[in-house]
Amino acid sequence: MSGNILIIDDEIKLLKLLGMILSQENFNVKEASTARSAMTMLEQYDFDVVLSDVRLPDAFGVELVKSIKSKYPYLEVILMTAFGNITDAVQAMKNGAYDYLVKGDDNDKIIPLVYKALDRVKDNRSKMVQQITVSKGFDQIIGKSSAILQAKKLAEKVALTDAAVLLTGETGTGKEVFANAIHEKSERSKNNFVAINCSAFSKEILESELFGHKQGSFTGALKDKKGLIEEANGGTLFLDEIGEMAIELQAKLLRVLETREFIKMGETKVSKSDFRLIAATNRNLEEEIKQGNFREDLYFRLNVFEINLPALRERKEDLKMLAKNFIDQFSRKLHLQSIEVTPDYYKSLEKNDWKGNIRELRNAIERSLILMDDNILDVDSLPHYSEKNVEECDSLSIRSLEKVHIQKVLQYTKGNKAEAARLLEIGIATLYRKLEEYGLK
Repeated sequence: MSGNILIIDDEIKLLKLLGMILSQENFNVKEASTARSAMTMLEQYDFDVVLSDVRLPDAFGVELVKSIKSKYPYLEVILMTAFGNITDAVQAMKNGAYDYLVKGDDNDKIIPLVYKALDRVKDNRSKMVQQITVSKGFDQIIGKSSAILQAKKLAEKVALTDAAVLLTGETGTGKEVFANAIHEKSERSKNNFVAINCSAFSKEILESELFGHKQGSFTGALKDKKGLIEEANGGTLFLDEIGEMAIELQAKLLRVLETREFIKMGETKVSKSDFRLIAATNRNLEEEIKQGNFREDLYFRLNVFEINLPALRERKEDLKMLAKNFIDQFSRKLHLQSIEVTPDYYKSLEKNDWKGNIRELRNAIERSLILMDDNILDVDSLPHYSEKNVEECDSLSIRSLEKVHIQKVLQYTKGNKAEAARLLEIGIATLYRKLEEYGLK
């Protein structure tokens, strides 16, 4: 069995020794001496198992486990320490570590443990078919405004066919929810719904994600990879933000749509995949065609059936219903009961234009529940829109408000910094810098 292993340790001699031992077992090994460099490598390479020291110069390994598992849930982490500590071991396992070893005493256990972890990774990957979203179909689409009901009616009709669908509208209007609902009501619902955001990857990585690749086809291709087009065989492929796709890739996608055939990167053999395509964009593709950024022939292939999703400001009568749904959703997640919502809270929500649409509203509700006092959602639970907080900035520094805000978010995420950074809408590196700045580490 081969596998891709990342070792993290600031003791360079031990790092090299472990690397040599694991390489002799025919594992593909990479080494890092800091948590920061390790996280960079995790973004660049496809690893299976991480062996990490507990005491790193820029992170505590027990907390690092949580950050790694939150981004790469299929990957397994084995922690190593020079000092056995029951408390740390227990917390490490709670955070998702596969096992916890004491250096020196357990050298003979490392190789068999890595093999066992690789077996677990194999199971993890088989259970996790490329970000399949749990869905309740059209029940997930909330609202009674004429604009949303019209979009929902169109979606329900096209779901019964196998036609390609193009979902248009601003960012955050719920295009993936609609795509999922269409899949759930289609004859393909028993097979995979596979989604990818085309704007989240470079051209090369997106090509690999879509078409798959053979081992060694490019730097970092450590093993064969099945692409999303292959994963979607028999099911639905959802390409979000397709307007961001490089024009060279557009030509390759067009050929797949015309022939249902594709070739993996680094391979010559032709493979086939029968899938339904749903695409989404916040761009005006006709304008992109005029500017030479989008292929007209691909546009006609995609735009068999277009559904435009309304912005939240165009359906404000649905805002209260959406807010109540998110309050219920996050209350269950937090095990909160008897939440009191003041009328001013809903009025404050209605005053906002919600340029980020439903996604922005969802984030605002989640932050409200974090910031509320005494289980009461009121105007003060919405710091971005609270007139009172703006007035108090004269006597209370913005730095102090930000520090308290970060503390409450970290308390809510139980110390998960990756999740906290998402809620705060900042990068993980920015969060670490602010934690150091405010003495919160």
